[in-house]
Amino acid sequence: MGYSPDFVKKMEEIVTDIRNDQKDFPIKVVAAFDDACMSCPHRGKTKCEANEDSNEHVLSMDGKVIEHLGLEKNKSYQKSFLVSLTAAKVRSDDLDYLCEGCSWLSYGVCKEGIDLLRKKEVNS
Repeated sequence: MGYSPDFVKKMEEIVTDIRNDQKDFPIKVVAAFDDACMSCPHRGKTKCEANEDSNEHVLSMDGKVIEHLGLEKNKSYQKSFLVSLTAAKVRSDDLDYLCEGCSWLSYGVCKEGIDLLRKKEVNS
């Protein structure tokens, strides 16, 4: 479902680090290009260029998630805190709003991931 082999590789690295319970590190919350975007073939110099509306769409999703979780833009939080906060505040059905229009939403993997995260956090 990735945009390119480089993007898929970068996403795998990010997901692996986030799922690793032995690793904790700061994550800066941004509504702009993030680490995943740096490997995306649609990244322009200053904005997403997948299509005419893509940059606004990505920024909208970033803003919705930041607001939903009650985070501050450009502030760093520990990964462990963000994972726990996500498990506490995000339900799989929330993704219908938070990720509205995302091409990956229809695959269901993100909803499955949220459900697994919530189960894991409840059992820890």
